[in-house]
Amino acid sequence: MLVFDKPSGLLSVPGRGPDKQDCLSTRAQAVWPDALVVHRLDMATSGIVVMARGIDAQRTLSTAFEKRRVHKRYTAVVVGALDNPQPDNGWNTIDLPLILDWLARPRSIVHHEFGKPSITHWRLAAAPAPGPDMTRLDLEPVTGRSHQLRVHLQAIGHPIVGDPLYASPAQEALANRLLLHAQALELPHPVTGETLRFECPCPF
Repeated sequence: MLVFDKPSGLLSVPGRGPDKQDCLSTRAQAVWPDALVVHRLDMATSGIVVMARGIDAQRTLSTAFEKRRVHKRYTAVVVGALDNPQPDNGWNTIDLPLILDWLARPRSIVHHEFGKPSITHWRLAAAPAPGPDMTRLDLEPVTGRSHQLRVHLQAIGHPIVGDPLYASPAQEALANRLLLHAQALELPHPVTGETLRFECPCPF
């Protein structure tokens, strides 16, 4: 397996059109031809991405993601002051079903009738936010829907700073990038089953 710290602004996999072919998977496969995609991050999100070496490892790692044996931790900075109602900064849960907004792709929306179950845990982060009227959060997605963290935080009234899709223009302008980073990943090794934990520092 391969573990990367993807920068913000780089696609995880190729997009449509010749201008969207440069991406993490293409760069990885230029060095390791057997590198295969297991999961992805949004282009604007930075942080840990795992790729498999060969089809057997890809199948095993993909199964681990599907069966939720992979634990992910993100850092985000959101708009506004957010207090934690849980004692001792315990985890809160956002449980809102999500569906792709076909009229405004690639956005997703909360949809209680047709949305897929989507769960995110959040708590206040130890580090301070980088500016006034902002809050830094630890996030743990239980499910892995498209744009899940971004939509869930917008839905509770605290969009992520710098988000071009879900924040207002003024909120997007507060940072030069989306302030969302995949900082830790824990998963079983595809051959030995040993629990591995990877971390990369938050760049903002």
